[in-house]
Formats: sequence, structure tokens, C-alpha cells
Amino acid sequence: MKKIILVDDPTTKTDLLPLTYTRPVADLRVGITTIREKWERVTGAECFYLTDDYLCDKFNCAPEGTESFFIAGNLLPTSRLLDAMEKLNPGEELVKDGKRLCYRGFVKHRGEEYNASSSVDFDDEVIAVNYLYDIFLLNDMALKEDFAKITADRESAPLSDSNIVIGDRSLIFLEEGARVEGSFINTTGGPVYVGRDAEIMEGSCLRGSIAVCEHSVVNMGTKIYGATTVGPWCKVGGELNNVVMIGYSNKAHDGFLGNAVVGEWCNIGAGCVASNLKNDYTEIKLWNYNAHRFTRTGLQFCGLMMGDHSKAGINTMFNTATVLGVGVNVYGSGFQRNFLASFSEGSRAGFTDVPLSKFFEVARRVMARRGCELTDVDCRIFEHINEMAHNFKY
Repeated sequence: MKKIILVDDPTTKTDLLPLTYTRPVADLRVGITTIREKWERVTGAECFYLTDDYLCDKFNCAPEGTESFFIAGNLLPTSRLLDAMEKLNPGEELVKDGKRLCYRGFVKHRGEEYNASSSVDFDDEVIAVNYLYDIFLLNDMALKEDFAKITADRESAPLSDSNIVIGDRSLIFLEEGARVEGSFINTTGGPVYVGRDAEIMEGSCLRGSIAVCEHSVVNMGTKIYGATTVGPWCKVGGELNNVVMIGYSNKAHDGFLGNAVVGEWCNIGAGCVASNLKNDYTEIKLWNYNAHRFTRTGLQFCGLMMGDHSKAGINTMFNTATVLGVGVNVYGSGFQRNFLASFSEGSRAGFTDVPLSKFFEVARRVMARRGCELTDVDCRIFEHINEMAHNFKY
């Protein structure tokens, strides 16, 4: 296959804010891997991004003049979709319900239109991340598919006899260096994947499908229900149910988190709880950046949506379906607002803007703990986000 360009549709990218402030859509994690990593695995092709200009210095954007398949960055690969793509001629596009799924052509100068010579209708199901809650809704399916592909024809590292397994042991896979001791693992609902050098401490209870990715830690006595993904370099404790943590974030202590998505470099303090169900059991509304208001989801369960570099102090309580932007610092007693704009800090008593100089100082300390550096490129990205975020301040 030619090179793959994963394209950010502006409307979809805005619907997926705040997580897509800091990354292209295809860099979202659903299942064990990101959307980009799924395309790379099934095609063997090199993937690039076609995204906002301010992200291109950090992410691998498409070189001009390259013949490529331009694929909507929110699409998960399926065999039928791959077959239909490969049948496209240069200049043709694949569409469903009037929306472009894929276009075959050459990378142009930024800003030039990609006009197709003809369209081919796709008559099969499309699996796509259109809204924030799709990430946790699709996680069970994506995790099981990733597990099958990643572990095919491979042998798991040995699982210690100190663990108690309920269900099929072949649905547990440990990468090299993974450590799992004294835990209860139930695979009757799905597989359990433990990444390289990850650790699950004694007394933990895991009910698949679950992924604990590389270098992550599950603290003693943690309870994790499927479908949950603990991304790379995370630390978790307490109770999690259908949560996706993209990576490099901590929820290390007691407290409940369910039907939630957490970005990178976040910290959820001890005793934090986040509601995922309204007391009257009515349909949940979630903040939508395109609509500039709370919109219907059709869901009964939806918890916390947390943008990168956001923090919650000890014993913080979050209302059902709360959205935190990038760089939010929230603390104090009582339930917080259901939407907090990026680079703000405070409590129910009131919020103020976070100066970028203060944000950068904290981010450098946080990232250094994982051996990472806040670069000049990162700083320019956050400066751009800060300008955009002013449109959503209370």
C-alpha cells in the first residue's frame, strides 16, 4: 500500500476537543493502541498526519508530492474498508452518507483542495470516533481486536502461580518484563493485556477486557472493570470501570472513575470521585465545543472527560459528564462545574486564568518525573491553545 495520510476533519476534530487540542485525531488511544498504530499494523504502511498547522512541528505531517491514501483520521480500520480502499484509482474517493472516508491522490501544498474525479459508495459498516464518549463506547471492541492482532502467533511471558485466574488463561498476555503477583484475573468478559515492564501489584482485581500498557503500574488492591485501558506510563488505584487513559497520567489512589477518558500528564488526587450516572437516570448532556453548549448524548452513563495536563486536588467531586479542558487545576469541596475551560484554576468559589509561565513551570516538573522534556515546540502549541481557549471562558 502507498503511504497513508490520516486527515483531521475540522468538525470532527472540534467535536473531540479538548483531547484534540494537543494531538491529531488519529493519535487518540482506543483499545490497546492509537488509531494511527492500528493503521500501521494492518497495512504495514508509513502513516502521516494532515492536521492543524500548529501541530505539524510535533507530529509527522505529510510531505508534498507523495502518492497516498488520505483516510479520515477518526476511522478504525476494518477488512472491508481496506479492500475498498485498495480498489480506488488515483483521483477517486470512497464515501458513505456523503462523507469522505478515503481519497487516493498526491499530497498538495497546504490549503489546496483535494477534489475527487469520481466517488465510490461504501456499503458496509464504518467504525469511527466521532465524539468523546465514542472512545469508551468502542473500547471493548477495539481492545479485543488489538489483543488478537498483537498476540497472534506469540507466546506470553509466564504468569506467576501467585495469581488466581478465572476463565481462559490464554486470554492473558504478558509482555517481556511485565510483573503480576497475587492478583485476581477474570477473562470471562474479555482478554487482559499487560505491556512491557508494567506492574500489577498484589490484591488487585481485574475483570477483562483490560489493557495495562508499557511501564504502567496498578497499585495494591485496585479494582478494574472492563473495558478499561491504562495507557503507557500511567499509575492507577481505587476503582475504574470502562476508562481510557491515553498515557502518562495518574489516578493512583482510592476513588471511583467510570465511563471516562483521561488525556496525558493528568493527575487525579486521592479520594476523587466522578459521577457517571444522574440521580434521575435521565439522558446525559455533554459539553460540545462545536455547539458551544451542552448537547444530548443518548447515553445514561458518562463520566469525566479530562484534557491533557489537568489536575484534580484530593477529594474533588465531579458531576456526571464533566469536561475539563487543557491545563485545568481544580480543587475544593462540593461538585464542580460540568465544563471548565482550558488554563483555568480554582474551585466552586471561583476560577481564574492560569498564566502560561506558571503552567510551563508545573508541566516541566511533571514531565521530568517520567524522564520527558517540555520542548519549545510544546510551548508554542500550548500558546496557540491558550489563544483558542479564550473563546470558551466563562
